[in-house]
Amino acid sequence: MAFGPVCTDLYLASLPDMARDLATTTTMVQLTLSAFVGGFAVAQLVYGPLSDRFGRRPMILGGIVLYVAASLYCVVAPSIEALIAGRFVQALGACCGPVLGRAVVRDLFASEQAAKVMSYMASAMALGPLVAPTVGGWFHTWFGWRSNFVLLALFGIVLMVLVWRMLGETNRHKDPRALDPGRMLGNFRELLTHRLFLGYVLTMTAAFGGLFSFISASSFVLIDVMGMEPRFFGLAFALASAGYLIGGFAGARLTHRFGVDRMVFAGTIGCTATGFALAAVVWSGLAKPGGMDGVAMIMGLVMAYFIACALVLPNATAGAIAPFPRAAGAASSAMGFIQMAGGAVAGWLVGHFHDGSARPLAAMMAVMGLAALLVYLKVVRPAARR
Repeated sequence: MAFGPVCTDLYLASLPDMARDLATTTTMVQLTLSAFVGGFAVAQLVYGPLSDRFGRRPMILGGIVLYVAASLYCVVAPSIEALIAGRFVQALGACCGPVLGRAVVRDLFASEQAAKVMSYMASAMALGPLVAPTVGGWFHTWFGWRSNFVLLALFGIVLMVLVWRMLGETNRHKDPRALDPGRMLGNFRELLTHRLFLGYVLTMTAAFGGLFSFISASSFVLIDVMGMEPRFFGLAFALASAGYLIGGFAGARLTHRFGVDRMVFAGTIGCTATGFALAAVVWSGLAKPGGMDGVAMIMGLVMAYFIACALVLPNATAGAIAPFPRAAGAASSAMGFIQMAGGAVAGWLVGHFHDGSARPLAAMMAVMGLAALLVYLKVVRPAARR
């Protein structure tokens, strides 16, 4: 499950230097993130049906092998275009973790219990971003930005050994027709016309769009705009990850008491409030470049956004997949595709409108938070009451 966060966060502190070393622009370097998320989105459409047909375990192992090979290619990529291509292929392998991890949980647990387990998994996933940027920043300082991709390859090898030794097959109801084109189209048509599924997915996509906007722009905002040293970037980023960790643990404990819908509602309110607070702080000039006060204001509000987002994502995931016990893989695939595609677009927009300030990032987080709340109120709540 931590594949995605580790792959996006480990090398964030290196992005400004990568642009200089590869003689390219900020927008092109940020495309290494958007390409990864885009590859994540595309591959999820394939892994779900494949795992419904052949099982979760072989698909996870195959994905890890592809991921390791692509990581090693990124180490020696000679140009920004080659690196972008390598990151896309790396994502095709890495997405086996999150999409099939969700399907494994659905194989083993019912809706409320699945939401609790996914909240704990979200907390565990936050440990990766908590550590990865700091480790990546130090390795960048000591060995250069390419060393981060060596670490990613080693991470994949360790995970492959653990999966081989510890994960059994959880799909006890393999569907021999899961790869039938007509059946696949029928499954996706059913999913995309299911109002509750679509509402949950669009809610989490909007919340994730704000989160990924920060991931995409954080190094440029904190290092280039606010003047932070790359080796300290990981410590600041760890605050945001700690927020997701706190939100995940809180969600795991509170979901059983309040239910999935209330937790999603609370999270969307939090995303909206903190997104607009961040926009107010940045656009008013209170968060001034070059000082720790500005960094503290930005990171405090980003941390609060991540707490709220951790209430939305696991619960919306459980709520979206719950109606489809025999098509959990396909449901997880469709959900992951929409979520990651939305994140890729949000990250690209922040990079495209980058103006040397934190304003585009703050505006995007505010808009995405509000979008999550509106989708919940207009789509999820009415559908859940039927």
